[in-house]
Amino acid sequence: MQTEQIEHFTEHGYVVVEDFFSPSEVAAMRAEIKRFERDKLIRNVTTDGDGETPSTSKANLQLCPMSPHSPLFRALPFEPKVLEAVTALIGSPFVLHLDQVFLKPPKHGVGTGWHQDNGYFKIADPLKGTAMWIAIHDGTIANGTLHVMPNAFEEGIDHARDPMSDHHIRCEVDESRAVACELKTGGVVFFCYGTPHCTKANTTDGPRAGAAYHFLHVDHFRNEKKDAFPHPVLAGPGASDGTAEHGERIAGTWQRHVEALAN
Repeated sequence: MQTEQIEHFTEHGYVVVEDFFSPSEVAAMRAEIKRFERDKLIRNVTTDGDGETPSTSKANLQLCPMSPHSPLFRALPFEPKVLEAVTALIGSPFVLHLDQVFLKPPKHGVGTGWHQDNGYFKIADPLKGTAMWIAIHDGTIANGTLHVMPNAFEEGIDHARDPMSDHHIRCEVDESRAVACELKTGGVVFFCYGTPHCTKANTTDGPRAGAAYHFLHVDHFRNEKKDAFPHPVLAGPGASDGTAEHGERIAGTWQRHVEALAN
């Protein structure tokens, strides 16, 4: 992570990093997402506007968390380049707070409404938690790429239940301040827990997927769901290469899984 990238994150609440993952790494992630679809692990969270009734005309497909279902995605946050980038942005020690994937089908894929991750997590310092959003396909305005609002991470914004989702929250923002993060496949966007963000509708003929990992400095971590997600310590005291949380060493297995799935 370059100094100017770290400074951009600290000042504006986000940073775009192109070519973070290689074509073979992306190919492996795409293969896993297709398996999620085949195995019916990924579900439509969009409703007809009442927050409950599943939509039959629009789709925002989600799997959360995803790492329990995939050795590949379980191994990803242990990769050195990921650990180095997150350490540079939020400091060490830190844990994996959450992971998920969203898939927007062609033409009728809809986005996730504007919100701050801190609307869910409510940590005292929003710069001590970061999401890493991975472009599994090219992220464009036409297919509803990630949008962020710079310089707003310290703003307290009221959130309410999103009636277009069966479990999400949303907030109202001035979209004239928004930035569309267009990036090529394999690029990532790091944005802190206070940065308002959303995705938009996919109006193209191809699918558009984004995987998101959330990392949190241990000073702000409260393990309130011990049995729901292992929250591995990834860096600093307590890091065990995944052994303590998963019962086996996870660090160092990423490339093996990539090679198995990308070919």
